[in-house]
Amino acid sequence: MRCARIPVLFGMAAMAAGCVSTTEPGAAGVNRQQLLIVPASMVERVATLQYERRALRALEAGRLVRRGPEYARLQRIAARLEAHAPFFRADAAEWQWQLILIDAPLVNASCAPGGKISFYTGMLRQLHLSDDEIAAVIGHEIAHALREHGRERMSLVFLQEVLGGKPRTAPPTEKEAETLTEPFIHALFVAPNTQRNEIEADAIGLELAARAGYDPRATLELWRKLQAHPQQRLPEFNATHPSAATRVQDIEALLPRLVPLYEEARAARADRRV
Repeated sequence: MRCARIPVLFGMAAMAAGCVSTTEPGAAGVNRQQLLIVPASMVERVATLQYERRALRALEAGRLVRRGPEYARLQRIAARLEAHAPFFRADAAEWQWQLILIDAPLVNASCAPGGKISFYTGMLRQLHLSDDEIAAVIGHEIAHALREHGRERMSLVFLQEVLGGKPRTAPPTEKEAETLTEPFIHALFVAPNTQRNEIEADAIGLELAARAGYDPRATLELWRKLQAHPQQRLPEFNATHPSAATRVQDIEALLPRLVPLYEEARAARADRRV
């Protein structure tokens, strides 16, 4: 009986030790405590391996875009967003930010832990995105990385294994990155984000865009384009819950707090150009 209680007690201790908030609340006010038991270094290692493999596959297929106006445009927008990421967490200034553009008709984008951004030409060409809309997309994906939503999902898998009595006494380490079991890999790369995580990424992503001088109101037009797009497999931030109507309402409620940040950033950029 006493042995049967050990996983439960260990799980409770792990939960208590792992509950923190990864980001500053900012104007959007995101300040939820998160379960983060799995080491960040391990998650970043796994994500980097996957990112490198994706880039290599695109290169071998002749689909990796490394120059040209589309790539330069994305680089410019991403760089402005990255410069403001440390507002939400100071260590983002030390991230090894990267951006790959893949020539494929997918209407999708992502940002892996540690600042590894992927973007598909289908997103640019099929939706005819403005710079402000691109900033909303990339900002949303960066927000997932800042909030460590993937690490949070992996930590939940670990806790479930412990409470289920599996013989694991500690979270996986960075050395185990290439030999992780399927549930951990699924949690990081396949499992959809929760409604709560998507709302957080909407809020932080738009604030990040606003602080970088991109109009957060543009996301309303972005949502209109996404909803009208015929592609069945829409990007993660559109395909998972909550519903589009609910998220648009949440975004509209945030705009009075975010538009002044955008206007201030735009004025500051104008002053620097004078």
